[in-house]
Amino acid sequence: MALSEKLYTLRKKSGLSQEQLAERLGVSRQAISKWESGNSIPESDKLVAISNYFNVSLDYLLKDDEPSGVALSTDETVTPTTNRAQWILGIVACMGGAICLIVWGLLSILSPTASGHISESSTISIDGNGAFLILCIAAIVVGAILLLKSSKRK
Repeated sequence: MALSEKLYTLRKKSGLSQEQLAERLGVSRQAISKWESGNSIPESDKLVAISNYFNVSLDYLLKDDEPSGVALSTDETVTPTTNRAQWILGIVACMGGAICLIVWGLLSILSPTASGHISESSTISIDGNGAFLILCIAAIVVGAILLLKSSKRK
């Protein structure tokens, strides 16, 4: 969605006329009309005023790749670093759980006594190897949830 469409949508959702918005921003009604038609672009100080007035980020106003018709307030924006960190944590949790399951399986097959030692040393005892199995599966599930959450926000 282009800046002109976002301005129009924000103004309409607020129930303002072009004249009313122009008064609040300290510009002419014709300036609002030109911005909404895409014939001109507001100066940087006016973009900041629009952002503050409608409580949206400058990113939302200026970037065309934001979701159509959704005005995110500055409190609701998701920073790319948070999203990326959540994605990395999800990958690490899934991979860690999968690796632990593979190691546990190989130990159980190749050296059943080593597997027995692991279950005896565990502070959680469900039925020996069950606790380790549950922890591995929990790590995979948590990782998958984090990955799904981070992919939905993109």
